[in-house]
Amino acid sequence: MEQVLELSYALDTFYFLMAGALVMWMAAGFTMLEAGLVRSKNTTEILAKNVGLFSIASLMYMLVGYNIMYGDGVNSVIPGLSFLLGADNTTAAVVAGGEDAPYYSNLADFFFQVVFVATAMSIVSGAVAERMKLMSFFVFAIAMTAVIYPVQGFWTWGGGFLSELGFSDFAGSGIVHMAGAAAALAGVLVLGSRKGKYGPNGEVRAIPGANMPLAALGTFILWLGWFGFNGGSQLQISTVENANAVAMIFVNTNLAAAAGVIGAMIISRIMFGKVDLTMILNGALAGLVSITADPLSPTPLSAAVIGLIGGMLVVFAILIMDKKLRIDDPVGAISVHGIVGIWGLIAVVFNNADATIGAQLIGIVSIFAWVFIASLIVWFIIKAVMGVRVSEEQEYEGLDQSECGMEAYPEFGKK
Repeated sequence: MEQVLELSYALDTFYFLMAGALVMWMAAGFTMLEAGLVRSKNTTEILAKNVGLFSIASLMYMLVGYNIMYGDGVNSVIPGLSFLLGADNTTAAVVAGGEDAPYYSNLADFFFQVVFVATAMSIVSGAVAERMKLMSFFVFAIAMTAVIYPVQGFWTWGGGFLSELGFSDFAGSGIVHMAGAAAALAGVLVLGSRKGKYGPNGEVRAIPGANMPLAALGTFILWLGWFGFNGGSQLQISTVENANAVAMIFVNTNLAAAAGVIGAMIISRIMFGKVDLTMILNGALAGLVSITADPLSPTPLSAAVIGLIGGMLVVFAILIMDKKLRIDDPVGAISVHGIVGIWGLIAVVFNNADATIGAQLIGIVSIFAWVFIASLIVWFIIKAVMGVRVSEEQEYEGLDQSECGMEAYPEFGKK
């Protein structure tokens, strides 16, 4: 029996780590997607930003963020404060059996969670692209990954008041994606739009990205990584029940993404008369965000419908953000992860009998309000102390030179 428990522990730990590695690979997806959707003069800065934010997230979550999110709270609203990671499980604790026996490594859990907080921060990166100071972004990343994200994570996955209310978010449509979008929205409002994006007479000017192959590659990398994002959230795979659940999660995740592409394709073809590649890429991500709140309960057909609606919704959301609200989001991150994240949380009640619309709405409002207000305060402090926006001349020349001192494509346009 002891050997069976040890083998099960090893298998679940290995699965957890590999799922985390897939989610870490999503950092490459966000990097390539953003690099493809910005102008070539801002590519190096995007690359530096994404490598930097992942590193900051890893260190800050190790120092304090993980303990805020999963430590003992003062109460169900206010988390506790402690530092660094504790010891891992002993063999004796594993083979003791029973309901309280650990079934995977504590450090595997940390690794899996840290790549989630980095994902939330990656969402902010694309929304503020092409006009934010690099160091100001990194300072915000410290606050986001050390405190802002972990506090709302404590309310939900950490056993806080939203968990007690019955709020349901299996893999993070709200906890990760909507939270990242809320922080991004606060940053964009403080930052303002890119120069030339909106004309004096109210016209909206398109600013095309430089590299559509990179954007498509980034989307496929994210699609692949999402199997770890959702599948790993099952936490176990060593029993028949859990193995079947993981298989269902993989199938539903894939179908929602595929249906999201079709939904965005249909709407863009109807509205623009053409199939807009950027919209269908965002449609895939919208389908993925939609199903993330509950990829296990729906049937495959229901998962496809959820993704289809998400893919349709994101096209309208992007257009409203851009043309009506004049919120300049170069990659559509606020729409994909925020608006569609809300849809994903609401969609949970259609397939999960334990979820209630009341608890879902309270969760949506609580997470969004906390992250948005806290982020807005931090952004304003950063603006007052060191500024958040590059000069007009630096923006015109591109952030690659002013922030990084090198070009991503040094031979571009040269003989």
